[in-house]
Amino acid sequence: MLRALIFDFDGIIVDSEPLIFKLTQELVARDGWTVDEDEYYNTYVALDDRTMMERILAKHGYPNDPVRRDEMVAWKCQRYADIIRDGLPPTPGAVEFVTAMAKDYTLAIASGSLQVEISHLLSKLGLRKKFAVLAASDDCQRCKPDPEVYLLALSRLRALPQFQQQPLEPAECLAIEDAPFGVTAAKAAGFKCLALTHSRPAVALQHADWVTSGFPDVDMHRITAAFD
Repeated sequence: MLRALIFDFDGIIVDSEPLIFKLTQELVARDGWTVDEDEYYNTYVALDDRTMMERILAKHGYPNDPVRRDEMVAWKCQRYADIIRDGLPPTPGAVEFVTAMAKDYTLAIASGSLQVEISHLLSKLGLRKKFAVLAASDDCQRCKPDPEVYLLALSRLRALPQFQQQPLEPAECLAIEDAPFGVTAAKAAGFKCLALTHSRPAVALQHADWVTSGFPDVDMHRITAAFD
């Protein structure tokens, strides 16, 4: 039985990946480096800021420079905070899908973004109260494809009153993702996974249980039947 839905955030709830890509280009350009679209979407999507900066630095010959890494993270976070002050657009159908699912299921977020970013953007969309649990990069030591953020979301869901009598199991959870690393993390946590082709083509997401183009095309009757 399906009892909880755990959503990725960037590229799933908000259409933020193009913005983050542009910020990454701005960031590396300060050192005379470049990041093209293929590199960003194939290498960095679903990573938290700390891990992304470490990989960028390692690529350019600085494999162990935490001071420089932290400076890059701080620059990106400040620029991003300035830009998203008034919110970001949702992905097509996201608000409607979340609103509908919240009537029947407990919802959570498991994301590589920061808690403050997630909470702010959800509030701007009028969705913050739809999510009982937020698990974010600043709660975790490891980012996707490691399952830590999904396991944390599961742990926090289990602490809710509605799961006290009958503990929530991984097999009763559906993750919703848009990146290969995210699908890997969700599956490693024991969840079934629905992948949306918002950021990557279907061929890159075939390790998910279901792949579809976006929220308007999700067949929840088919998905829920697989949990019975």
